[in-house]
Amino acid sequence: MGKTFIVTLLGAVLLTFGGQALAQGYPNKPVKVIIPFPPGGATDIVGRAIAERLQNVLGQTFIVENKPGASGNIGIGEAIRAAPDGYTLVIGSPQTLTINHQIIKSTPFNPQKDLAPIIVVASVPNVLIVNNKLPVKNVQELIAYAKANPGKLSGGSSSIGGSPHLALESMKATYGLDIVHVPYKGSAPALQDLVGGQISMMFDNLPAALPLINGGKIKALGVTTLKRTASAPEIVTLDESGMKGFDSQGWFALLAPAGTPTPILDRINAEANKIISTPEFRERMTKVGADTVGGSIDEFKARIKSETERWGKVIQAADIKAE
Repeated sequence: MGKTFIVTLLGAVLLTFGGQALAQGYPNKPVKVIIPFPPGGATDIVGRAIAERLQNVLGQTFIVENKPGASGNIGIGEAIRAAPDGYTLVIGSPQTLTINHQIIKSTPFNPQKDLAPIIVVASVPNVLIVNNKLPVKNVQELIAYAKANPGKLSGGSSSIGGSPHLALESMKATYGLDIVHVPYKGSAPALQDLVGGQISMMFDNLPAALPLINGGKIKALGVTTLKRTASAPEIVTLDESGMKGFDSQGWFALLAPAGTPTPILDRINAEANKIISTPEFRERMTKVGADTVGGSIDEFKARIKSETERWGKVIQAADIKAE
């Protein structure tokens, strides 16, 4: 019994020190960061910002590669197939981590099983926006108008199954509204039609809509976070406007292939948290309409689980499917 205890204790000590050495020696070669969407979007901006700063603090090159396609599934799939050694990371979002595998039945992986969460870097509020000619000034008036005019309002979205689309479906289900969904391929054409009056309303990521809001081209009725956002503090939340508990936002996170050593995940999490807490990084995120998040690996895992369950109910109720 005594020898067994000593051997077990020695093994635990060696494992601990081995893990510490592994983390301290990481990285010793360039790290690839996959962004599963095109350059220039919010995912790309946040991903490049955190990659650049990790490169500075860890002393190795972080190579950013955009791998768009299939609503983000192409880039996520490439990351999952990479060696789990800490030298391939990927930027994930609600759509790629909690939604796609529920609406795209051909998705060949489960991100909850095949990826190792590291940290949520930043979040982006969605915002409820309407055409200027729609005779409503706040969300309660919009709900009343929709109920009085069933089937006459049209709600756009930047894609099928993205968080703006699911926010619309959640609102419809909660308040029993008959609003026709009109999906687009991206925010730009949807926003253009909203300005022109071809659609009545939509939810969209705040960074994309903010220039039109500030220019007076469309009306903002509220952001979809529980607290007002630093990038547009003058816009009320839907929660404070009467849609209690309504919370729908985009977020951008760092992950690695499943099986990546825990000491490496912990090292990246610790360094990223330090970066995220700096005034310089918070200011950078505010300028692009995002709010910094940070936190532990376990908190990130809990977020993925809760949002997968939440959006799963909306997807099932609205019978949302995508090819």
